[in-house]
Amino acid sequence: MARQMTGAKMVVQALKDQGVDTIFGYPGGAVLPIYDEIFQQNDIRHILVRHEQAAVHMAEGYARSTGKPGVVLVTSGPGATNAVTGLTDALMDSIPVVVLTGQVPTFLVGTDGFQEADTVGITRPCTKHNWLVKDPAKLSETIHQAFHVATSGRPGPVLVDMPKDVQFAVATYTEPKAAKTDHYQPKVKGDLDAITKLVELIETAERPIFYTGGGVINSGNAASQLLRELVEATGFPITSTLMGLGAYPASGKSWLGMLGMHGLYEANLAMHGCDLMINLGARFDDRITGRIADFSPRSTKVHVDIDASSINKIIPVDLPILGDIGHVLEDVLKVWKSRGRKLNKSGLEKWWKKIEEWKKVNCLAYTASENTIKPQYALQRLEELTKKYDRYITTEVGQHQMWAAQFLGFEDPNRWMTSGGLGTMGYGFPASIGVQIAHPDALVINVAGEASWLMNMQEMGTATQFRVPVKQFILNNERLGMVRQWQELLHGERYSHSWSESLPDFVKLAESFGWKGMQVSDPADLDDAIMEMIAHDGPVLFDCLVEKHENCFPMIPSGKPHNEMLLAADAEVFKEGAALV
Repeated sequence: MARQMTGAKMVVQALKDQGVDTIFGYPGGAVLPIYDEIFQQNDIRHILVRHEQAAVHMAEGYARSTGKPGVVLVTSGPGATNAVTGLTDALMDSIPVVVLTGQVPTFLVGTDGFQEADTVGITRPCTKHNWLVKDPAKLSETIHQAFHVATSGRPGPVLVDMPKDVQFAVATYTEPKAAKTDHYQPKVKGDLDAITKLVELIETAERPIFYTGGGVINSGNAASQLLRELVEATGFPITSTLMGLGAYPASGKSWLGMLGMHGLYEANLAMHGCDLMINLGARFDDRITGRIADFSPRSTKVHVDIDASSINKIIPVDLPILGDIGHVLEDVLKVWKSRGRKLNKSGLEKWWKKIEEWKKVNCLAYTASENTIKPQYALQRLEELTKKYDRYITTEVGQHQMWAAQFLGFEDPNRWMTSGGLGTMGYGFPASIGVQIAHPDALVINVAGEASWLMNMQEMGTATQFRVPVKQFILNNERLGMVRQWQELLHGERYSHSWSESLPDFVKLAESFGWKGMQVSDPADLDDAIMEMIAHDGPVLFDCLVEKHENCFPMIPSGKPHNEMLLAADAEVFKEGAALV
Protein backbone atom coordinates (compact mmCIF):
# COMPACT_ATOMS: atom_id res chain seq x y z
CA MET A 1 0.00 0.00 0.00
CA ALA A 2 1.39 3.40 -1.02
CA ARG A 3 2.63 5.53 1.87
CA GLN A 4 2.70 9.31 1.86
CA MET A 5 5.43 10.99 3.91
CA THR A 6 7.78 13.95 3.98
CA GLY A 7 11.13 13.77 2.24
CA ALA A 8 12.90 13.79 5.60
CA LYS A 9 10.86 10.82 6.79
CA MET A 10 11.57 9.07 3.48
CA VAL A 11 15.30 9.35 4.16
CA VAL A 12 15.02 7.68 7.56
CA GLN A 13 12.59 5.03 6.27
CA ALA A 14 14.84 4.23 3.30
CA LEU A 15 17.81 3.80 5.62
CA LYS A 16 15.80 1.43 7.82
CA ASP A 17 14.68 -0.56 4.77
CA GLN A 18 18.31 -0.83 3.65
CA GLY A 19 19.23 -2.40 7.00
CA VAL A 20 21.19 0.59 8.29
CA ASP A 21 21.78 0.55 12.04
CA THR A 22 24.33 3.38 12.38
CA ILE A 23 24.82 6.85 10.87
CA PHE A 24 27.90 9.01 11.33
CA GLY A 25 27.04 12.66 11.01
CA TYR A 26 26.99 16.31 12.00
CA PRO A 27 23.85 18.46 11.91
CA GLY A 28 23.34 21.81 10.22
CA GLY A 29 20.52 23.97 8.92
CA ALA A 30 20.09 22.17 5.60
CA VAL A 31 19.53 18.76 7.23
CA LEU A 32 17.52 19.72 10.33
CA PRO A 33 14.30 18.11 9.01
CA ILE A 34 16.15 14.78 8.75
CA TYR A 35 17.66 15.20 12.21
CA ASP A 36 14.18 15.85 13.55
CA GLU A 37 13.07 12.50 12.13
CA ILE A 38 16.12 10.78 13.59
CA PHE A 39 15.14 12.16 17.00
CA GLN A 40 11.70 10.54 16.73
CA GLN A 41 12.93 6.96 16.17
CA ASN A 42 15.11 4.40 17.95
CA ASP A 43 16.08 1.92 15.22
CA ILE A 44 19.08 3.79 13.83
CA ARG A 45 21.92 5.00 16.04
CA HIS A 46 23.47 8.35 15.20
CA ILE A 47 27.13 8.98 16.08
CA LEU A 48 27.86 12.68 16.44
CA VAL A 49 31.34 13.34 15.06
CA ARG A 50 33.47 16.46 15.51
CA HIS A 51 34.39 16.90 11.84
CA GLU A 52 32.78 15.70 8.63
CA GLN A 53 36.01 14.23 7.22
CA ALA A 54 36.15 12.01 10.29
CA ALA A 55 32.52 10.98 9.72
CA VAL A 56 33.41 9.48 6.35
CA HIS A 57 36.50 7.74 7.76
CA MET A 58 34.34 6.27 10.54
CA ALA A 59 31.91 5.03 7.91
CA GLU A 60 34.85 3.53 6.00
CA GLY A 61 36.04 1.69 9.10
CA TYR A 62 32.52 0.44 9.76
CA ALA A 63 32.14 -0.70 6.13
CA ARG A 64 35.55 -2.32 5.77
CA SER A 65 35.16 -4.31 8.99
CA THR A 66 31.58 -5.46 8.37
CA GLY A 67 31.20 -5.69 4.60
CA LYS A 68 28.11 -3.46 4.91
CA PRO A 69 27.91 0.10 3.53
CA GLY A 70 28.79 2.92 5.89
CA VAL A 71 26.38 5.87 6.05
CA VAL A 72 27.14 9.56 6.57
CA LEU A 73 24.80 12.52 7.04
CA VAL A 74 26.15 16.08 6.79
CA THR A 75 24.83 19.52 6.02
CA SER A 76 25.30 21.70 2.93
CA GLY A 77 28.30 23.83 1.98
CA PRO A 78 31.23 23.22 4.34
CA GLY A 79 29.60 20.07 5.67
CA ALA A 80 29.76 18.55 2.22
CA THR A 81 33.15 19.96 1.25
CA ASN A 82 34.69 18.69 4.50
CA ALA A 83 33.62 15.18 3.44
CA VAL A 84 35.55 15.32 0.15
CA THR A 85 38.79 13.83 1.53
CA GLY A 86 36.90 10.88 2.98
CA LEU A 87 34.99 10.36 -0.26
CA THR A 88 38.21 10.35 -2.29
CA ASP A 89 39.79 7.93 0.17
CA ALA A 90 36.82 5.58 -0.15
CA LEU A 91 36.88 5.83 -3.94
CA MET A 92 40.57 4.96 -4.16
CA ASP A 93 40.18 1.97 -1.84
CA SER A 94 36.79 0.76 -3.14
CA ILE A 95 34.90 1.19 0.15
CA PRO A 96 31.06 1.28 0.02
CA VAL A 97 29.92 4.51 1.66
CA VAL A 98 26.63 6.37 1.23
CA VAL A 99 26.89 10.09 2.00
CA LEU A 100 23.69 12.10 2.39
CA THR A 101 24.11 15.87 2.17
CA GLY A 102 21.74 18.73 2.74
CA GLN A 103 21.41 21.46 0.16
CA VAL A 104 19.85 24.92 0.07
CA PRO A 105 16.20 24.97 -1.12
CA THR A 106 15.75 24.36 -4.84
CA PHE A 107 14.75 27.99 -5.50
CA LEU A 108 18.11 29.14 -4.04
CA VAL A 109 20.30 26.68 -5.94
CA GLY A 110 22.71 28.68 -8.07
CA THR A 111 22.25 31.95 -6.18
CA ASP A 112 25.25 31.61 -3.85
CA GLY A 113 22.88 31.22 -0.92
CA PHE A 114 24.14 30.79 2.63
CA GLN A 115 26.11 27.54 2.95
CA GLU A 116 25.54 26.68 -0.70
CA ALA A 117 28.12 24.73 -2.67
CA ASP A 118 27.90 22.84 -5.93
CA THR A 119 28.12 19.54 -4.04
CA VAL A 120 27.33 17.36 -7.04
CA GLY A 121 29.94 19.15 -9.16
CA ILE A 122 32.57 19.09 -6.43
CA THR A 123 32.10 15.40 -5.62
CA ARG A 124 31.65 14.05 -9.14
CA PRO A 125 35.37 13.13 -9.45
CA CYS A 126 35.48 11.51 -6.01
CA THR A 127 32.31 9.41 -5.99
CA LYS A 128 31.23 6.36 -7.91
CA HIS A 129 28.00 8.24 -8.69
CA ASN A 130 26.07 11.14 -7.20
CA TRP A 131 22.60 12.67 -7.41
CA LEU A 132 20.90 16.02 -6.76
CA VAL A 133 17.25 15.23 -5.96
CA LYS A 134 14.90 18.10 -6.79
CA ASP A 135 11.69 16.03 -6.99
CA PRO A 136 10.48 14.63 -3.64
CA ALA A 137 8.73 11.80 -5.49
CA LYS A 138 12.15 10.51 -6.59
CA LEU A 139 13.96 10.83 -3.25
CA SER A 140 13.35 7.39 -1.74
CA GLU A 141 14.03 5.57 -5.00
CA THR A 142 17.27 7.54 -5.42
CA ILE A 143 18.47 6.50 -1.97
CA HIS A 144 17.73 2.84 -2.77
CA GLN A 145 19.64 3.22 -6.03
CA ALA A 146 22.54 4.80 -4.14
CA PHE A 147 22.89 1.75 -1.90
CA HIS A 148 22.74 -0.54 -4.94
CA VAL A 149 25.46 1.36 -6.78
CA ALA A 150 27.69 1.65 -3.68
CA THR A 151 27.65 -2.08 -3.01
CA SER A 152 27.44 -3.62 -6.50
CA GLY A 153 30.40 -4.38 -8.74
CA ARG A 154 33.51 -2.59 -7.54
CA PRO A 155 32.27 -0.94 -4.33
CA GLY A 156 32.69 2.75 -3.75
CA PRO A 157 31.26 5.94 -2.28
CA VAL A 158 28.07 7.57 -3.54
CA LEU A 159 26.41 10.83 -2.59
CA VAL A 160 22.80 12.04 -2.54
CA ASP A 161 22.33 15.81 -2.30
CA MET A 162 18.91 16.87 -0.94
CA PRO A 163 17.57 20.44 -1.00
CA LYS A 164 15.84 21.48 2.22
CA ASP A 165 12.43 22.08 0.60
CA VAL A 166 12.50 18.51 -0.77
CA GLN A 167 12.93 17.29 2.79
CA PHE A 168 9.77 19.16 3.86
CA ALA A 169 7.66 18.19 0.82
CA VAL A 170 5.22 15.26 0.94
CA ALA A 171 5.29 12.49 -1.67
CA THR A 172 4.79 8.74 -2.09
CA TYR A 173 7.46 6.49 -0.64
CA THR A 174 9.02 3.95 -3.01
CA GLU A 175 9.74 0.56 -1.43
CA PRO A 176 13.21 -0.96 -2.07
CA LYS A 177 11.82 -3.76 -4.26
CA ALA A 178 10.05 -1.21 -6.47
CA ALA A 179 13.18 0.89 -7.02
CA LYS A 180 14.70 0.63 -10.50
CA THR A 181 18.22 -0.76 -10.25
CA ASP A 182 18.46 -2.90 -13.39
CA HIS A 183 20.33 -0.12 -15.21
CA TYR A 184 23.43 -1.03 -13.17
CA GLN A 185 24.11 -4.77 -13.08
CA PRO A 186 27.87 -5.45 -13.24
CA LYS A 187 28.96 -8.75 -14.71
CA VAL A 188 29.88 -11.21 -11.96
CA LYS A 189 30.43 -14.48 -13.85
CA GLY A 190 33.75 -14.80 -15.67
CA ASP A 191 34.03 -16.07 -19.24
CA LEU A 192 34.39 -19.87 -19.05
CA ASP A 193 36.76 -20.09 -22.01
CA ALA A 194 39.08 -17.55 -20.37
CA ILE A 195 38.85 -19.42 -17.07
CA THR A 196 39.77 -22.65 -18.86
CA LYS A 197 42.82 -20.90 -20.37
CA LEU A 198 43.81 -19.79 -16.87
CA VAL A 199 43.55 -23.39 -15.65
CA GLU A 200 45.78 -24.51 -18.53
CA LEU A 201 48.36 -21.94 -17.44
CA ILE A 202 48.10 -23.18 -13.83
CA GLU A 203 48.73 -26.74 -15.01
CA THR A 204 52.02 -25.91 -16.77
CA ALA A 205 53.50 -22.96 -14.84
CA GLU A 206 56.99 -23.43 -13.41
CA ARG A 207 57.20 -20.20 -11.39
CA PRO A 208 53.64 -19.08 -10.60
CA ILE A 209 52.44 -16.54 -8.06
CA PHE A 210 49.07 -15.30 -6.83
CA TYR A 211 49.01 -11.50 -6.53
CA THR A 212 45.92 -10.52 -4.50
CA GLY A 213 44.34 -7.19 -3.67
CA GLY A 214 41.45 -5.60 -1.85
CA GLY A 215 39.05 -6.96 -4.46
CA VAL A 216 39.24 -10.40 -2.84
CA ILE A 217 38.10 -8.96 0.48
CA ASN A 218 35.42 -6.84 -1.19
CA SER A 219 34.03 -9.96 -2.82
CA GLY A 220 33.16 -11.36 0.61
CA ASN A 221 34.30 -14.09 2.97
CA ALA A 222 33.40 -16.81 0.48
CA ALA A 223 35.98 -15.43 -1.96
CA SER A 224 38.68 -15.52 0.72
CA GLN A 225 37.80 -19.12 1.54
CA LEU A 226 37.94 -20.10 -2.14
CA LEU A 227 41.30 -18.35 -2.47
CA ARG A 228 42.65 -20.32 0.47
CA GLU A 229 41.37 -23.56 -1.01
CA LEU A 230 43.01 -22.84 -4.36
CA VAL A 231 46.33 -21.81 -2.81
CA GLU A 232 46.46 -24.87 -0.57
CA ALA A 233 45.49 -27.22 -3.41
CA THR A 234 48.04 -25.85 -5.89
CA GLY A 235 50.84 -25.00 -3.46
CA PHE A 236 51.46 -21.76 -5.35
CA PRO A 237 53.09 -18.87 -3.44
CA ILE A 238 50.87 -15.92 -2.68
CA THR A 239 51.54 -12.26 -2.00
CA SER A 240 49.23 -9.32 -1.44
CA THR A 241 48.89 -5.59 -1.70
CA LEU A 242 48.44 -3.44 1.40
CA MET A 243 44.66 -3.57 0.92
CA GLY A 244 44.53 -7.35 0.48
CA LEU A 245 46.08 -8.39 3.80
CA GLY A 246 44.05 -11.06 5.58
CA ALA A 247 42.41 -12.63 2.54
CA TYR A 248 45.02 -15.39 2.90
CA PRO A 249 46.28 -16.07 6.45
CA ALA A 250 49.67 -14.71 7.44
CA SER A 251 50.39 -18.09 9.06
CA GLY A 252 49.70 -19.94 5.80
CA LYS A 253 52.61 -21.98 4.42
CA SER A 254 52.36 -20.31 0.98
CA TRP A 255 52.40 -16.73 2.32
CA LEU A 256 55.25 -14.49 1.12
CA GLY A 257 54.10 -11.34 2.86
CA MET A 258 53.13 -8.01 1.35
CA LEU A 259 54.80 -6.81 -1.83
CA GLY A 260 55.48 -3.33 -3.15
CA MET A 261 57.49 -0.27 -2.17
CA HIS A 262 57.92 -1.47 1.42
CA GLY A 263 57.07 -5.09 0.71
CA LEU A 264 59.16 -8.10 1.53
CA TYR A 265 62.26 -9.01 -0.44
CA GLU A 266 61.00 -12.50 -1.31
CA ALA A 267 57.59 -11.22 -2.42
CA ASN A 268 59.03 -8.60 -4.76
CA LEU A 269 61.64 -10.92 -6.25
CA ALA A 270 59.03 -13.63 -6.76
CA MET A 271 56.88 -11.15 -8.66
CA HIS A 272 59.87 -10.16 -10.75
CA GLY A 273 60.94 -13.71 -11.53
CA CYS A 274 57.60 -15.47 -11.97
CA ASP A 275 56.46 -16.99 -15.26
CA LEU A 276 52.74 -16.83 -14.36
CA MET A 277 51.25 -13.93 -12.43
CA ILE A 278 47.61 -14.34 -11.40
CA ASN A 279 46.28 -10.96 -10.33
CA LEU A 280 43.11 -11.29 -8.24
CA GLY A 281 41.40 -8.00 -7.50
CA ALA A 282 44.45 -5.72 -7.50
CA ARG A 283 44.97 -2.74 -9.80
CA PHE A 284 48.73 -2.68 -10.51
CA ASP A 285 49.16 0.39 -8.35
CA ASP A 286 52.43 2.32 -8.73
CA ARG A 287 53.40 1.42 -5.14
CA ILE A 288 53.48 -2.19 -6.39
CA THR A 289 54.94 -2.00 -9.86
CA GLY A 290 57.91 0.31 -9.40
CA ARG A 291 59.21 1.22 -12.86
CA ILE A 292 56.50 -0.09 -15.18
CA ALA A 293 58.82 -0.98 -18.07
CA ASP A 294 60.66 -3.48 -15.83
CA PHE A 295 57.70 -4.91 -13.95
CA SER A 296 57.70 -8.74 -13.96
CA PRO A 297 59.14 -8.74 -17.49
CA ARG A 298 59.02 -12.46 -18.32
CA SER A 299 55.63 -13.46 -16.93
CA THR A 300 52.31 -14.33 -18.50
CA LYS A 301 49.94 -11.98 -16.76
CA VAL A 302 46.34 -12.81 -15.83
CA HIS A 303 44.07 -10.16 -14.35
CA VAL A 304 40.75 -11.04 -12.70
CA ASP A 305 38.72 -7.98 -11.74
CA ILE A 306 35.11 -6.86 -11.62
CA ASP A 307 36.06 -3.39 -12.85
CA ALA A 308 36.70 -3.37 -16.59
CA SER A 309 38.43 0.02 -16.37
CA SER A 310 41.16 -1.46 -14.14
CA ILE A 311 42.18 -4.07 -16.69
CA ASN A 312 45.00 -3.00 -19.05
CA LYS A 313 44.97 0.47 -17.51
CA ILE A 314 48.56 0.35 -16.25
CA ILE A 315 50.06 -3.06 -17.03
CA PRO A 316 49.05 -4.84 -20.26
CA VAL A 317 47.86 -8.37 -19.46
CA ASP A 318 47.77 -11.53 -21.54
CA LEU A 319 44.52 -12.94 -20.15
CA PRO A 320 41.84 -10.57 -18.80
CA ILE A 321 38.89 -12.08 -16.92
CA LEU A 322 36.05 -9.72 -16.08
CA GLY A 323 33.99 -10.87 -13.12
CA ASP A 324 33.56 -11.13 -9.39
CA ILE A 325 36.55 -12.78 -7.67
CA GLY A 326 34.38 -15.23 -5.75
CA HIS A 327 32.52 -16.45 -8.81
CA VAL A 328 35.69 -16.72 -10.89
CA LEU A 329 37.61 -18.64 -8.20
CA GLU A 330 34.70 -21.05 -7.81
CA ASP A 331 34.79 -21.80 -11.54
CA VAL A 332 38.60 -22.04 -11.61
CA LEU A 333 38.50 -24.70 -8.89
CA LYS A 334 35.73 -26.62 -10.64
CA VAL A 335 37.52 -26.66 -14.00
CA TRP A 336 40.94 -27.46 -12.49
CA LYS A 337 39.54 -30.36 -10.47
CA SER A 338 37.58 -31.71 -13.44
CA ARG A 339 40.78 -31.77 -15.52
CA GLY A 340 42.61 -33.88 -12.94
CA ARG A 341 44.27 -31.29 -10.65
CA LYS A 342 47.39 -31.20 -12.84
CA LEU A 343 50.48 -29.19 -11.82
CA ASN A 344 54.09 -28.79 -12.92
CA LYS A 345 55.37 -30.27 -9.66
CA SER A 346 59.07 -30.35 -10.57
CA GLY A 347 59.04 -26.72 -11.66
CA LEU A 348 57.11 -25.74 -8.54
CA GLU A 349 59.59 -27.51 -6.29
CA LYS A 350 62.53 -25.60 -7.83
CA TRP A 351 60.57 -22.36 -7.55
CA TRP A 352 60.00 -22.82 -3.83
CA LYS A 353 63.67 -23.59 -3.28
CA LYS A 354 64.54 -20.27 -4.90
CA ILE A 355 61.97 -18.44 -2.77
CA GLU A 356 63.36 -20.04 0.39
CA GLU A 357 66.80 -18.68 -0.57
CA TRP A 358 65.35 -15.18 -0.83
CA LYS A 359 63.68 -15.58 2.56
CA LYS A 360 67.08 -16.20 4.16
CA VAL A 361 67.98 -12.56 3.48
CA ASN A 362 65.69 -11.75 6.44
CA CYS A 363 64.74 -8.40 4.96
CA LEU A 364 62.90 -7.18 8.07
CA ALA A 365 65.95 -7.50 10.30
CA TYR A 366 66.80 -4.46 12.41
CA THR A 367 69.30 -3.57 15.10
CA ALA A 368 67.73 -3.98 18.52
CA SER A 369 68.38 -1.58 21.39
CA GLU A 370 68.30 -2.07 25.15
CA ASN A 371 67.70 1.60 25.85
CA THR A 372 65.40 2.79 23.06
CA ILE A 373 62.19 1.28 21.75
CA LYS A 374 62.60 0.47 18.09
CA PRO A 375 59.25 0.85 16.25
CA GLN A 376 59.65 -2.62 14.77
CA TYR A 377 60.09 -4.08 18.25
CA ALA A 378 57.01 -2.21 19.51
CA LEU A 379 54.91 -3.78 16.77
CA GLN A 380 56.40 -7.22 17.28
CA ARG A 381 55.38 -7.06 20.94
CA LEU A 382 51.95 -5.65 20.04
CA GLU A 383 51.46 -8.57 17.65
CA GLU A 384 52.56 -11.19 20.16
CA LEU A 385 50.43 -9.83 22.99
CA THR A 386 47.23 -9.15 21.01
CA LYS A 387 47.05 -11.80 18.28
CA LYS A 388 44.88 -14.14 20.36
CA TYR A 389 42.23 -11.48 20.90
CA ASP A 390 39.23 -10.66 18.71
CA ARG A 391 41.37 -7.93 17.17
CA TYR A 392 40.91 -5.26 14.51
CA ILE A 393 43.74 -2.97 13.41
CA THR A 394 43.50 0.44 11.80
CA THR A 395 46.42 2.69 10.91
CA GLU A 396 47.28 6.22 10.06
CA VAL A 397 49.68 6.81 7.13
CA GLY A 398 53.46 6.76 7.11
CA GLN A 399 56.30 4.61 8.39
CA HIS A 400 54.18 3.14 11.19
CA GLN A 401 51.64 2.01 8.58
CA MET A 402 54.28 0.07 6.64
CA TRP A 403 55.79 -1.42 9.80
CA ALA A 404 52.31 -2.50 10.87
CA ALA A 405 51.79 -4.22 7.51
CA GLN A 406 55.19 -5.92 7.84
CA PHE A 407 55.08 -7.03 11.48
CA LEU A 408 51.39 -7.63 12.25
CA GLY A 409 49.81 -10.84 11.01
CA PHE A 410 46.24 -11.07 9.74
CA GLU A 411 44.52 -14.44 9.65
CA ASP A 412 41.15 -13.25 8.36
CA PRO A 413 39.73 -10.61 6.01
CA ASN A 414 38.12 -7.39 7.26
CA ARG A 415 40.54 -7.13 10.21
CA TRP A 416 42.88 -4.55 8.65
CA MET A 417 41.71 -1.02 7.89
CA THR A 418 44.17 1.40 6.32
CA SER A 419 44.27 4.18 3.75
CA GLY A 420 45.97 2.64 0.72
CA GLY A 421 45.34 4.55 -2.49
CA LEU A 422 45.00 8.10 -1.18
CA GLY A 423 47.35 7.73 1.80
CA THR A 424 45.23 9.92 4.05
CA MET A 425 46.87 11.09 7.25
CA GLY A 426 44.17 11.32 9.89
CA TYR A 427 42.30 8.25 8.62
CA GLY A 428 43.12 5.72 11.33
CA PHE A 429 41.71 7.29 14.49
CA PRO A 430 38.18 7.94 13.19
CA ALA A 431 38.26 4.64 11.28
CA SER A 432 38.99 2.84 14.56
CA ILE A 433 35.91 4.46 16.10
CA GLY A 434 33.80 3.22 13.19
CA VAL A 435 35.21 -0.29 13.61
CA GLN A 436 34.59 -0.26 17.37
CA ILE A 437 31.00 0.94 16.90
CA ALA A 438 30.44 -2.03 14.59
CA HIS A 439 32.25 -4.48 16.92
CA PRO A 440 31.69 -3.17 20.46
CA ASP A 441 33.25 -6.18 22.21
CA ALA A 442 36.37 -6.44 20.03
CA LEU A 443 39.86 -5.13 20.69
CA VAL A 444 40.33 -2.26 18.23
CA ILE A 445 43.80 -0.74 17.96
CA ASN A 446 44.87 2.18 15.80
CA VAL A 447 48.60 2.09 15.01
CA ALA A 448 49.53 5.71 14.53
CA GLY A 449 52.29 8.24 14.14
CA GLU A 450 52.01 11.35 16.26
CA ALA A 451 51.74 13.65 13.23
CA SER A 452 48.97 11.69 11.50
CA TRP A 453 47.09 11.16 14.73
CA LEU A 454 46.90 14.90 15.46
CA MET A 455 45.06 15.52 12.19
CA ASN A 456 41.76 14.23 13.60
CA MET A 457 42.46 14.32 17.33
CA GLN A 458 39.19 16.16 17.91
CA GLU A 459 37.40 12.82 17.64
CA MET A 460 38.52 12.08 21.18
CA GLY A 461 35.28 13.80 22.09
CA THR A 462 33.29 11.37 19.95
CA ALA A 463 34.95 8.37 21.61
CA THR A 464 34.27 9.82 25.07
CA GLN A 465 30.65 10.72 24.37
CA PHE A 466 29.76 7.32 22.94
CA ARG A 467 32.01 5.32 25.31
CA VAL A 468 34.04 3.80 22.49
CA PRO A 469 37.02 1.94 24.05
CA VAL A 470 39.45 2.32 21.14
CA LYS A 471 43.18 1.97 21.78
CA GLN A 472 45.43 4.53 20.10
CA PHE A 473 48.96 3.09 19.83
CA ILE A 474 51.16 6.03 18.81
CA LEU A 475 54.72 5.35 17.64
CA ASN A 476 56.01 8.78 18.58
CA ASN A 477 59.31 9.66 16.89
CA GLU A 478 58.65 13.44 16.93
CA ARG A 479 59.13 13.42 13.17
CA LEU A 480 57.11 13.19 9.98
CA GLY A 481 58.79 9.82 9.67
CA MET A 482 58.30 8.89 6.04
CA VAL A 483 58.98 12.43 4.83
CA ARG A 484 62.14 12.53 6.96
CA GLN A 485 63.23 9.13 5.59
CA TRP A 486 62.93 10.33 2.00
CA GLN A 487 64.77 13.54 2.86
CA GLU A 488 67.58 11.50 4.40
CA LEU A 489 67.91 9.03 1.55
CA LEU A 490 66.99 11.14 -1.48
CA HIS A 491 67.45 14.82 -0.57
CA GLY A 492 70.88 15.04 1.02
CA GLU A 493 69.61 14.95 4.61
CA ARG A 494 67.99 18.36 4.25
CA TYR A 495 65.17 17.93 6.77
CA SER A 496 62.80 20.60 5.54
CA HIS A 497 59.81 20.88 7.93
CA SER A 498 59.75 17.21 8.92
CA TRP A 499 60.05 17.78 12.69
CA SER A 500 56.89 17.55 14.81
CA GLU A 501 57.52 20.56 17.00
CA SER A 502 55.28 21.74 19.86
CA LEU A 503 53.74 18.33 20.49
CA PRO A 504 51.16 18.05 23.27
CA ASP A 505 51.63 16.03 26.43
CA PHE A 506 49.63 13.06 25.18
CA VAL A 507 48.99 11.70 28.68
CA LYS A 508 47.50 15.00 29.87
CA LEU A 509 45.59 15.35 26.61
CA ALA A 510 44.07 11.91 27.15
CA GLU A 511 43.12 12.68 30.71
CA SER A 512 41.48 15.97 29.69
CA PHE A 513 39.00 13.95 27.61
CA GLY A 514 38.44 11.34 30.31
CA TRP A 515 40.71 8.77 28.62
CA LYS A 516 43.53 6.74 30.08
CA GLY A 517 46.89 8.18 29.05
CA MET A 518 50.13 6.18 29.02
CA GLN A 519 53.71 6.91 28.02
CA VAL A 520 56.47 4.32 27.61
CA SER A 521 60.10 4.88 26.61
CA ASP A 522 61.92 1.85 28.04
CA PRO A 523 61.78 -1.44 26.10
CA ALA A 524 61.70 -3.31 29.42
CA ASP A 525 58.38 -1.67 30.31
CA LEU A 526 56.68 -2.23 26.97
CA ASP A 527 55.00 -5.60 27.52
CA ASP A 528 53.41 -4.66 30.83
CA ALA A 529 52.23 -1.36 29.39
CA ILE A 530 50.60 -3.05 26.37
CA MET A 531 48.79 -5.49 28.66
CA GLU A 532 47.62 -2.58 30.80
CA MET A 533 46.32 -0.86 27.65
CA ILE A 534 44.41 -3.99 26.63
CA ALA A 535 42.93 -4.49 30.09
CA HIS A 536 41.52 -0.95 30.35
CA ASP A 537 37.80 -0.91 29.58
CA GLY A 538 37.78 2.57 28.06
CA PRO A 539 39.70 4.48 25.39
CA VAL A 540 43.48 4.62 25.78
CA LEU A 541 46.07 6.99 24.31
CA PHE A 542 49.38 5.07 24.36
CA ASP A 543 52.37 7.33 23.71
CA CYS A 544 55.18 4.97 22.73
CA LEU A 545 58.42 6.96 22.43
CA VAL A 546 60.49 5.28 19.73
CA GLU A 547 63.82 5.73 17.93
CA LYS A 548 63.57 9.06 16.14
CA HIS A 549 65.55 8.29 12.97
CA GLU A 550 64.68 4.68 12.26
CA ASN A 551 64.05 3.95 8.58
CA CYS A 552 61.53 1.56 7.09
CA PHE A 553 63.06 -1.16 4.90
CA PRO A 554 62.89 -2.81 2.42
CA MET A 555 62.24 0.18 0.20
CA ILE A 556 61.96 0.49 -3.56
CA PRO A 557 63.33 3.97 -4.34
CA SER A 558 61.16 6.08 -6.59
CA GLY A 559 61.68 5.27 -10.26
CA LYS A 560 63.40 1.94 -9.62
CA PRO A 561 62.11 -1.49 -10.69
CA HIS A 562 60.66 -3.70 -7.99
CA ASN A 563 63.63 -6.06 -7.97
CA GLU A 564 65.99 -3.23 -6.94
CA MET A 565 65.13 -3.00 -3.27
CA LEU A 566 67.03 -0.98 -0.74
CA LEU A 567 67.73 -2.95 2.43
CA ALA A 568 68.95 -1.51 5.72
CA ALA A 569 72.52 -2.59 5.02
CA ASP A 570 72.52 -0.73 1.69
CA ALA A 571 71.20 2.58 2.99
CA GLU A 572 74.49 4.42 3.56
CA VAL A 573 75.88 3.51 0.15
CA PHE A 574 72.64 4.48 -1.55
CA LYS A 575 72.47 7.76 0.36
CA GLU A 576 75.94 8.76 -0.81
CA GLY A 577 75.02 7.99 -4.41
CA ALA A 578 71.76 9.89 -4.20
CA ALA A 579 73.49 12.92 -2.76
CA LEU A 580 75.78 13.04 -5.80
CA VAL A 581 72.91 13.04 -8.30
